Amino acid sequence: MAEATTSRQRPEFRNIHVSDISKYRLPLAGRLSILHRITGAMLFLALPVVLLPLFEKSLTSELSFEAYREIASGPIVKLILLVLSWGYLHHMCAGVRYLLLDLHVGIDKESSRKSAAAVFAVSIALTVLVALKIFGVF
Repeated sequence: MAEATTSRQRPEFRNIHVSDISKYRLPLAGRLSILHRITGAMLFLALPVVLLPLFEKSLTSELSFEAYREIASGPIVKLILLVLSWGYLHHMCAGVRYLLLDLHVGIDKESSRKSAAAVFAVSIALTVLVALKIFGVF
């Protein structure tokens, strides 16, 4: 009887519901992880639909390459290529981070937060450079 009166109420942890997603504050490393999965899926799905046909068209002949250049000069196509470029660059940078984490480099909380921020900074900076090239600044 004495045990029942002295036991404390244990905290109860539950999974979040779909309606709670907008209120849930995910750490930067968690957002990075989700974007890594999204970009991986995006690149995988774009491979047979966008990337392989464009690659094939660009290598067939000089005439087909010029047709590809004409298609790729449209603003919508440039935006699609920019999004795919961002996806590739983000996925690559996050992948390098995950390889380092697998080697037990930077696994403490502060290092993990800093490396997640570095991945975002590097991938966005590289994407800006690609955007400048795609839109003809240099």
